[in-house]
Amino acid sequence: MTYEAGTYDVAVIGAGHAGIEAALAAARLGCHTAVFTINMDAVGNCPCNPSIGGTAKGHLVRELDALGGEMGKTADACFLQSRMLNRGKGPAVHSLRAQIDRRQYAEVMKHKLELQDNLDLRQAEITAIRPDGDGYALTTRMLAVYHCKTVIIATGTYLGGRIYVGEVSYESGPDGIFPATALGASLKDLGLPLRRFKTGTPARVLRRSIDFTDLEVQKGDEPPEPFSYETESLGDNKVDCHISWTNDATKQVILENIHRSPLYAGQIEGVGPRYCPSFEDKIMRFKDKPRHQLFIEPCGENTEEMYLQGMSSSLPEEVQLQFYRTIKGLEHCVIMRPAYAIEYDCVDPTAMRPTLEFKTYPNLFGAGQFNGSSGYEEAAAQGFVAGVNAAHKVLGREPFVLPRDSSYIGTLVDDLVTKGANEPYRMMTSRSEYRLVLRQDNADERLTPIGYQLGLISEERYRRFLHKQEQKQLEIKRLKATVVAPTEEVNAILVSRETSPISTGVRLIELLRRPQLDYEALTAIDTTRPPLSRRMMEQVQTEIKYEGYIQKQLRQVEQARRLEGKRLPTNFDYRAIQGLRLEAQEKLNKIQPLNIGQASRISGVSPADISVLLIWLAANKEKP
Repeated sequence: MTYEAGTYDVAVIGAGHAGIEAALAAARLGCHTAVFTINMDAVGNCPCNPSIGGTAKGHLVRELDALGGEMGKTADACFLQSRMLNRGKGPAVHSLRAQIDRRQYAEVMKHKLELQDNLDLRQAEITAIRPDGDGYALTTRMLAVYHCKTVIIATGTYLGGRIYVGEVSYESGPDGIFPATALGASLKDLGLPLRRFKTGTPARVLRRSIDFTDLEVQKGDEPPEPFSYETESLGDNKVDCHISWTNDATKQVILENIHRSPLYAGQIEGVGPRYCPSFEDKIMRFKDKPRHQLFIEPCGENTEEMYLQGMSSSLPEEVQLQFYRTIKGLEHCVIMRPAYAIEYDCVDPTAMRPTLEFKTYPNLFGAGQFNGSSGYEEAAAQGFVAGVNAAHKVLGREPFVLPRDSSYIGTLVDDLVTKGANEPYRMMTSRSEYRLVLRQDNADERLTPIGYQLGLISEERYRRFLHKQEQKQLEIKRLKATVVAPTEEVNAILVSRETSPISTGVRLIELLRRPQLDYEALTAIDTTRPPLSRRMMEQVQTEIKYEGYIQKQLRQVEQARRLEGKRLPTNFDYRAIQGLRLEAQEKLNKIQPLNIGQASRISGVSPADISVLLIWLAANKEKP
């Protein structure tokens, strides 16, 4: 028999990266919030790679921090090594990545939840969810019933989780924790459009069984750069990573045993991630490639587990050991945790609005891998969006929607709810058409005012932000006003940098525009320069060097905003509009776009259909 256990404004099911950000955002906005987890020791767990950030993912973490999220600060507190990726490319694709102590990260996040006002952290498996007036009733395995105004589902890979290792298959969540099986059945009964996805993770091997002698060392940046705008310094990098390569012998082991892979034996139904495939999948897809790179990364300071980045597998444990031992440095490796694949239930995200609220189930939200995405960072970003919107529903505030031109977070959510995900969605810089203005270095400039308006950025932090912006404008003004005379010293520096000397006075800003020059090169002749942080100098010189391209992209943004400003009716039957093709009617009825801009991004809606919509809007602009 069930018993009444309590009431909440916001309930979050799952305490992974999505659940944490959702719960913290809702509680900090003043809502009485609960976060439920199957196992308290799994809060903030990093079941796959021991790192935060990476290409485009680092942008998400920076943006989340600028809005008032927690992932960046916690990653800084637990960092082992920090590197800015893609420095050899343009600034639009520079992305921060940090190796972290995965156990410390989970411990810090759990403690933050425990200390947060308005937030209860509960170990309880939610087994059923049913409508309850304007909200929902959640039932636990212990038969407790919680009445909640809003609910956020953030179940990660636990929902219907099933592990595969060779011929062995069993129900489980990641890291051997119980899966959520009953909840999946309840969500299906509710009518949510669930489907099966799959992901995987490499083995962890014993550090002392690895021979590092001939491996390439991958050191961190000096000085290491933090994620959070509130972290002033990280100190020194604490660890090195190492690089090795597979070979023909590795490939041969895979090919001889491919029939034992559950993926190729037809046991796994779920769709796997295209951009993070298992190693056997790499071999089968790229048979002509002679070798594949792998990274050997520490899982923490106080553990001997080493993570083999790029070597996930679902082959039998003895086959894993066999092919790992063909790799330089791993000839005598000892597996501490075998690699595995995990299959799980997730939802079709096109069933949601841009607020991540289900269209047909008001006050029910989804976030993270439950929405068909992959990655800690994508999950955390969605959790924040869902948490803010759930709180706003309770508080009677306007929906919180970030447009594509504002952020990678806005791009991520828009892609999911507009285009859907036929495979685990991974954020990449190529997914944003505005990536030159959505750089990781200016995330605070784009989003901190929004975080402040939400009430998630403190007054003190906002004042520091405004001071930084004032400093930046003063610096640009100084560069425009300062003239450099054509002295021998100046021309010697210019020639040494393989750029032409000057014969008349030139403003500093013109010198900084030259591709060969930067702040460092001009230090000796820039005598009036005030003290500037490295971050500030990089941001200023990026904006100066790419000014023409940035202005061109801002014009594209303005054009797109005009389409976003043409709002479409809600809960509308597009079959009523003559001239729309049948496919467009079906897609528009399914997605229910908020505006013309979103409608134009729906697969199956053509430019001709958009013209019909614009004509219809113009003819009906006086109608409600």
